Amino acid sequence: MTEPATAPAPAAVRPAPAGPAAPANDPPALQLRDAGLGFGRRTLWTHLDLSIARGEFVAVLGSNGSGKTSLLRTILGEVALTSGSGAISGRPLGRGSTDVGYVPQKIAIDAATMIKARDVVRMGLDGHRWGLPVAVGARRRRIRSRIDELLESVGAGEFGDAPVSMLSGGELQRIRVAAALASDPVLLLCDEPLAALDLRHQQDIAALIDAQRRLRGTAVLFVTHDINPVLPYVDQVLYLAGGSFRLGRPDEVLTSAGLSELYGAPVDVLRAQGRIIVVSSTEAVGHQSHDDHAATELGGEWR
Repeated sequence: MTEPATAPAPAAVRPAPAGPAAPANDPPALQLRDAGLGFGRRTLWTHLDLSIARGEFVAVLGSNGSGKTSLLRTILGEVALTSGSGAISGRPLGRGSTDVGYVPQKIAIDAATMIKARDVVRMGLDGHRWGLPVAVGARRRRIRSRIDELLESVGAGEFGDAPVSMLSGGELQRIRVAAALASDPVLLLCDEPLAALDLRHQQDIAALIDAQRRLRGTAVLFVTHDINPVLPYVDQVLYLAGGSFRLGRPDEVLTSAGLSELYGAPVDVLRAQGRIIVVSSTEAVGHQSHDDHAATELGGEWR
């Protein structure tokens, strides 16, 4: 396997050392046992056993409709498993867990809104409560200090007081990462956070998330259509397709033979200059190079 090119470190973010290892008797950050999910007659996946340790980076790949985003919604407690069970740090899946941070692809923002970047991060601190409590005195100072710390940690200190409607796509994603990390989660869920970003910002955000998980020992479950920006950081790949899945190291999962079996059709996995492109005889099934858009993905409207 060709060695992947390492993405450059994002500006204004210091390289992070590996975080402290979790004690051997600590439960996994995420544990799914014989898990299945479906809607009506449609089965997205079944018999999924997935264990993610603290500090581990797992990429979730697959065509549209394979259940990638539905997997995240299940972990967030928004959708119940059809079968099996799941736990976060040994506790059953459920809504509002501060052990889980969530980085969405995007957040709808009114162009006229004057909400500041630091206000979005504040929601990450108190958003699990009913509304944002009014903080005064020492508590207000502690909250502001914590927000400043989070903004600096993601290289967003310079625009913390800027209206979010004025920020670029890359700057917004830094703010979303800071908000997701506010509760010191054991598990960080990322739902295609690189979508709609140019290649440089994809590399910056991918490196930022990796640096934070190393620093904090946070597990990362990263949904993406393109493996390449995160390939240098990935420990495991979960590939969903056609109601089935493959799970393992990138060099185990991303093979022509394995994906051909998964899709039930001939698939070629090409490696060139540290990049991976997955193509069939007629079209690609994902992981395309975003700089040339040479490939499109198999699948329908479902995510």
